[in-house]
Amino acid sequence: MSAVRPAAVPQTHSALPTVRRLIVFLLLFALVLIAASGLTGLLDRLLAAGAALAGNDVGGLARSLAFALVGGSLAAVLWWIVWRRLGEEAERASLAWGLYSAGIYAVALITFSTALLGMGAQLVAGESAQWRPSLATGLVWGGVWAWHRWMWLHPGKGPRRLTTVPTLVGSVFGLILGTGGAATALGGLLDAALHVFAGTQSLGRPWWISVIQSLVWSAGGGLVWWSHWIRGGGRLLLSGLANVAVAVFGVLGGCILALSGTVTALFVLLRLVFDRTDPMALLLDPLGPALAAAAIGSLLWAYHAALAEGRPGQMRQAARLLASGAALVAAASGIGVIVNATLGLAETTLAGTDTRTLLLGGISALVTGGPVWWRVWNPAGHPVGVPDGGAPPPSGKAASGRRIYLVAVFGLSAVVALVTLLVIGYQAFEYLLDGAGRESLAGRVRAPLGLLVATGLVAGYHYGAWRRERAALPPGPPPPRRTIGHVILVTGSDPVPLSRVITEASGAKITVWKRADAGGTGSGEPNQPDPGQLAQALEGVSAERVLVVIGPGARIDVVPLAAGE
Repeated sequence: MSAVRPAAVPQTHSALPTVRRLIVFLLLFALVLIAASGLTGLLDRLLAAGAALAGNDVGGLARSLAFALVGGSLAAVLWWIVWRRLGEEAERASLAWGLYSAGIYAVALITFSTALLGMGAQLVAGESAQWRPSLATGLVWGGVWAWHRWMWLHPGKGPRRLTTVPTLVGSVFGLILGTGGAATALGGLLDAALHVFAGTQSLGRPWWISVIQSLVWSAGGGLVWWSHWIRGGGRLLLSGLANVAVAVFGVLGGCILALSGTVTALFVLLRLVFDRTDPMALLLDPLGPALAAAAIGSLLWAYHAALAEGRPGQMRQAARLLASGAALVAAASGIGVIVNATLGLAETTLAGTDTRTLLLGGISALVTGGPVWWRVWNPAGHPVGVPDGGAPPPSGKAASGRRIYLVAVFGLSAVVALVTLLVIGYQAFEYLLDGAGRESLAGRVRAPLGLLVATGLVAGYHYGAWRRERAALPPGPPPPRRTIGHVILVTGSDPVPLSRVITEASGAKITVWKRADAGGTGSGEPNQPDPGQLAQALEGVSAERVLVVIGPGARIDVVPLAAGE
């Protein structure tokens, strides 16, 4: 025990700088938010030309002055202290500095961008009453963003860790703004054209106002995305976080947007042919936005899928698995809705326009999601991620990722099916016990029964695919025969490589005791033995507990211990 206590003292003291940095940067983060809030309130009052500075809101003015002067002064003093210490490599490489830079950069970018773009959209619509608060917010937080961008890119004091997070945050934020604005603008334009073509245009505010407002958001988001993704080099990043951004927000987001828009557009077209119970203007309302979502989502999906194809690792397979999952949800939802509507049509008392509309919705989801899932997943051909030409099944990480996908889909589907089965049982028993119930048993269970059929099909298929791929895998190496139960390793050198050798050779549990008289401490010191010699020394040893002593000159002593010792 005497050899262990001195080692714990440096560990306790080494945690103090980490705690100090965390507290300091949390305080600085809070003070910057407080100071920016106060400056925003003061600037808003200054922009209100012709109005009294305090007016009837004396308390608001006092709060803004306190936040700006007191909070701003404290933030400036604390920043000056922090900035001086960032010249040290330990401070610059701390995780707290990287978290602070990324967090305040993201908050400032989102706040000032939305404020200025919202002000532009208000001015387009002639709503000038709210432009001053938006302008004040945009100017103050724009200054905070520029200040922290300068610190983030500083060659001598910029953070060493999480350096790519601001680039990815700006790229994703700009992508969401630009995509949403473009889809809304195109949807408004198509909606106006469809209503003019059908002669159902409505009176009210001119249609082009909302289109231009959406274009303002789209242009602003596109500029933010371009400055980070293209000019800032975000598209060249190959880190795990960058791959997640491409796969989730680009591939999966674009796929969901395209599928939802296509399903809605097809549903409207089917209703125009088979179910014209509603007025034409009401039927056409969702068509324009749906077509726009399908078009913009398809472009977003295609761009990021092509980007994923050219990235190393398993990005190609991950992109296809995500798209396959989204299409599978659409197809399975369509199957469930079709079963629900079919049971409704079978009941003479429930057959009507509502059930027919429900059936058309299910057909739209199945017709859209089914072909997309078949094309991406390719169940009749080669597995996902395997090129044509007779290539072998995926192995290593590719096979592992595919099997994880199969197990995840099977597990989620099985859970939903189990819950749905319980709901069906409850509805059936309630129907049998409640003789006064007016609704039929089919009417009670048709919705959960449709969900049960869909999830059952999904779970059954993916379970079968997992079993087939598992059976096709080549047999792996047999696990090492465990002849040692527990190893007590006594060493003065680095125990990590020695523990790894012991685990690979015997699979035993390991307890490390540090020598108090060790001469070497690193892997390159004389007291560090060769891992191959340690593996040879353990060959043929069979005991419940074994003592392994690494002595001077890399000497290895292996001592089997008797039971009870």
